[in-house]
Amino acid sequence: MEDDQLLRYSRHIMLDEIGIEGQERILAAHALIVGAGGLGSPAALFLASAGVGRITLVDDDVVDLTNLQRQIAHTTARVGQAKVDSCAVAIHALNPEVRVHRVRERVDQARLAPLVEHADVVLDCTDNYATRHAINAACVAARKPLVSGSAIRFDGQIAVYDTCDAQSPCYACLFPPDAAFEEVACATMGVFAPMVGIVGTMQAAEALKHIVGTGESLTGRLLMLDGRSMRWSEIRLARDPDCTVCRRR
Repeated sequence: MEDDQLLRYSRHIMLDEIGIEGQERILAAHALIVGAGGLGSPAALFLASAGVGRITLVDDDVVDLTNLQRQIAHTTARVGQAKVDSCAVAIHALNPEVRVHRVRERVDQARLAPLVEHADVVLDCTDNYATRHAINAACVAARKPLVSGSAIRFDGQIAVYDTCDAQSPCYACLFPPDAAFEEVACATMGVFAPMVGIVGTMQAAEALKHIVGTGESLTGRLLMLDGRSMRWSEIRLARDPDCTVCRRR
């Protein structure tokens, strides 16, 4: 680690749980972030500020004026730009050492497979049910940890699905792909701006803990936040032995 890196990351290095070895793991890590909007913005910025060496951003959308209420990686000047390009600009302004790979497309499981394979940790920052299942299936197949977050209205939730743990459920254990599910979106339901910041920041924290190998993961736990009262609740998650996605892993 060079002198300027020792200075930049000194507040991490001072932590016994991270130190120089942990920071070097962060510098060598590759995070895949699917979704560069409300959740992906704080997740990407905190991973970049922490020094994650490679970040792959996946999003097919462009920056819209309505995004700026909560998607903090984007600016008024970049309205109309691809979100992956706008987010890359924000990342490089914060930490020019981070290598950013941009994928501007709506991905399915087949397209996700090689992206997930080359990542150390995957962050699901999307708001699309089908894409969430595609990400989960790719992570199960590649045995890569998935940090999943969501936020709508005043409600947020986060969980980690790590199929390297034999007892850990996958996303489909909790939300079966064939179940009837009513899709909700910020465009029609609204979202409290700080909620995506809270959840996205926690996704970055869980990803960094996994990279460093410290702390207790949210694997097997679903945290839910009611932003009206700022009360957290926790549900323990069990693996479904009949899950169509992870039962043969």
